[in-house]
Amino acid sequence: MPPLDFKDFQEKLSTHFRPFHRSFQFWVRAVDIYTGYKVFQLRVSFVKDVKKQEEMWEVQHELAAEKIYATCADLGGFFLKIAQIIGKPDLAPAAWVRRLVTLCDRAPATPFDAIQPVLEKELGQSIGEIFERFDVDPIGSASIAQVHRARLRGDKNDVVVKVQHPGVQDLMMTDIRNLQAFALYMQKTDIKFDLYSVTKEMEKQIGYEFDFIREADAMERIKRFLYENNKKRPVLVPRVIRDMVTRRVLVMEYIDGIPILNLGDEIAKRGINPGGKLAAAAKQKILESLTIAYGQMILKSGFFHADPHPGNILICKGSEVALLDYGQVKDLPDKLRIGYANLILAIADNDPVKASESYRELGIETLSNCKDEQNELFKLAQTMFDTKLPPGVVMLQPFAEDSSIKKLVFRLFQRNCFLSFVRFIY
Repeated sequence: MPPLDFKDFQEKLSTHFRPFHRSFQFWVRAVDIYTGYKVFQLRVSFVKDVKKQEEMWEVQHELAAEKIYATCADLGGFFLKIAQIIGKPDLAPAAWVRRLVTLCDRAPATPFDAIQPVLEKELGQSIGEIFERFDVDPIGSASIAQVHRARLRGDKNDVVVKVQHPGVQDLMMTDIRNLQAFALYMQKTDIKFDLYSVTKEMEKQIGYEFDFIREADAMERIKRFLYENNKKRPVLVPRVIRDMVTRRVLVMEYIDGIPILNLGDEIAKRGINPGGKLAAAAKQKILESLTIAYGQMILKSGFFHADPHPGNILICKGSEVALLDYGQVKDLPDKLRIGYANLILAIADNDPVKASESYRELGIETLSNCKDEQNELFKLAQTMFDTKLPPGVVMLQPFAEDSSIKKLVFRLFQRNCFLSFVRFIY
């Protein structure tokens, strides 16, 4: 009988129980955050002064933001995706956004000795045979994969090698099941919104991210579309190295740039006045580039990059914008594109009637649960889609009794609708 390898046994046991440990960690933290809001709800109900209530909500959101940040940072994986989704100024309280936006690309890196076998198995050769230089320290690490800078043999230009974290897919599926159970509880008790459909859409979309061949196809499709529809492409899209793409490894052109979150520091470092004309012109050019690119992708093509969190946007020389990471893309049918366009026009025209009609076009159905459903729907549209909120319209407060999301009961919410639109609006 061969001797027992205690280290190997320990690793297998740890792997077996890891999903249970993650589930326990999630539920302990989720219950703590949830009960914190419920107790606060009771406290704030005794306060009659509106300004005082707002101040109390802000403090509560700050406390919750720290706990949500700790949960996402400690558990990593899928919860970093959650941070990216809810850390949007159009979707979550400002305190959450301020805290969660800093989590972009903060996933712990997988050690190189665990990454190397994946690379060599997928590409069919040793790293030394393929690359003239390969930086073992990744330049970025996210929930599903990490990226390394390298140079192919016989080439003068650098490339980026994206490789999946080993074993990450099984853990993410565990995390999603836990979130779906929590979403079902929340929509039955506190928020009459089809949260479960949102989590099912997350499950479907994140499942796609584990197929880098699909990502490479999406990258080339969007790159070609933007090239064919513009004299000068509004954003840069990395070129795929086609013979070096597998389900778990993707090699592409390296684009030199500054993450958009670091733009302010870079402007200051170069001695440029952040409030001056030069900085304002650069910011305006960046905004126009992103607006044109997304306007064309969504309204003209229907096929678009659906994950533009700050970690995926680079600012290059001459204020050019590069859009990275095409694991999350959406392909919208004409009906949804028209419904979305009509909703934006309704918001611009301040027309609640048109907005209600647009909701129906988007396949969103409600059960009347308040006296003025039409105006509550319109207010909800403004908070979710208009980042310059009109007077009297405030950010979402899901647990507040006067929140539109609590007054309305959503009977049907198209699964592909939430992540199609709300996720990328800034």
